[in-house]
Amino acid sequence: MLMQKTASFERNTIVGEAVSLSEIFQYSPTETIASGKTICWEGDAANHLFQVVEGVVRLQRIIGEGRRVITAFLFPGDLVGAALQATYLFTAEAVNDCKIRRMSCKTFHEEVSRSENLRPEYIALLSQEMASAHEQMVLLSKKNAEERLCSFVVRLSERPHLAKEDMLSVPMNRQDIADYLGLTIETVSRTISKLASRKILSPVGRHDLKVASYERLARLSGNTDDFFDKTCDRGSLH
Repeated sequence: MLMQKTASFERNTIVGEAVSLSEIFQYSPTETIASGKTICWEGDAANHLFQVVEGVVRLQRIIGEGRRVITAFLFPGDLVGAALQATYLFTAEAVNDCKIRRMSCKTFHEEVSRSENLRPEYIALLSQEMASAHEQMVLLSKKNAEERLCSFVVRLSERPHLAKEDMLSVPMNRQDIADYLGLTIETVSRTISKLASRKILSPVGRHDLKVASYERLARLSGNTDDFFDKTCDRGSLH
């Protein structure tokens, strides 16, 4: 069941015309979601979109025998439910303590429909989600464990707030990483150990990695284009 709704979230008052998708959420109250708590449930009526303000959100589905598949990680500025389906296609949970804003799908659709600024940005957002989904399909269908993990670390490093020189913050735990990469937690741990033995990266505590060379990681990711620009931003981990 979707989180308890209150009247204050049913309609957002937009003053003037918003110039970006992020801006239309600025008048919505900020909600705090504790680590591990649910934002919305798979199969529930998709009455709201959610903007991630702080923290990381995972999108997941449960398949046969209770197995969990994580389909995306979302970061500050990302939207949960942007595709505007009738029901949520996933369960969204807070990876760590998060802050979000919500908006009714009706209000969001009205704002995008009437704004020449928002329509192209919304189309670009949906296109980006499709491209990310395609990249994830390639990762899961053809890449080996090392290539998957290296791809994941490279994509995380493209988030400026997570990467500081040779240190990379990894908000999610190894079980989350395993369920996102289609691996077991044991395989994730073994792969990290192998990369550490080759002095490519090394774990520092539970949620940090020290990366010796992002270029080497990019080459090991299995992508044909091994050029790596650490300043680029390819969007969410869909």
